[in-house]
Amino acid sequence: MKKKLIKVVLSCAVVAGSFTVISCNKSSSSSSKNVSRATGWKINAKEGGFQYNSDFKEQETAPGLVFVEGGTFTKGKVQDDVMHDWNNTPSAQHVQSFYMDETEVTNVMYLEYLDYLKAVYPPENPKFENIYKGALPDTLVWRNRLGFNETMTNNYLRHPAYAEYPVVGVNWIQAVQFAEWRTDRVNEAMLEREGYLAQDAKYKALNGELEGTFSTEAYLNKPESVYNGQIDSLQGKQKQDSVSTFAKRSTGIIMPEYRLPTETEWEYAAAALQG
Repeated sequence: MKKKLIKVVLSCAVVAGSFTVISCNKSSSSSSKNVSRATGWKINAKEGGFQYNSDFKEQETAPGLVFVEGGTFTKGKVQDDVMHDWNNTPSAQHVQSFYMDETEVTNVMYLEYLDYLKAVYPPENPKFENIYKGALPDTLVWRNRLGFNETMTNNYLRHPAYAEYPVVGVNWIQAVQFAEWRTDRVNEAMLEREGYLAQDAKYKALNGELEGTFSTEAYLNKPESVYNGQIDSLQGKQKQDSVSTFAKRSTGIIMPEYRLPTETEWEYAAAALQG
């Protein structure tokens, strides 16, 4: 079995299509960002109406990521290929900008993930026994009939000397689940920092003081469902009428999902076309 490395990228939104509309009347455009160019109505008016974050700055760089500016490049082998491999045919590819891990996912990063699963879903509980075990990497990938790698088999994942080395023995499903977990943990920290969740709520959930965990998808669909409905008692921000407020995607606080890079994104980032 080949040793596998994983990197995670933060996916960006893709515009699939656009449209324009026309009117019989000529409308005057307003330079104010708090006036709608579509209707002329006020945006974020105290009286009510459409509320939107019109003062949003560029996306914050999430932990461990670097920005890769998109562009066009030639994917595939451009030198002479005497073997004429079918998968090396050069083709022009356009890549949108994205964020990517500065390094491969390391052993210590994956151990943090395993530690979280073990704390929140204790394997001694029959309901959760397969969650932690299912996330463990295959450390036997080091074994080779023609070599002796038992030191790596026994020590590579957990020994501090290999903490910053790339994690290996992780299959595709495990890598996708790690990316989903990382999405939730980053957004949980962001919402706590901005006051939408009480301070240290994430640690209380980790230590068992709160039932349930935080899920980005659950939070966006039904905010009060996270932490098994205990979010109201943990709420940091309050409206003037004392009704709890929740962050939406339009606030710009919630990050896009982490995911594995595509083959094209990987090759484009590896080419490092700085010019």
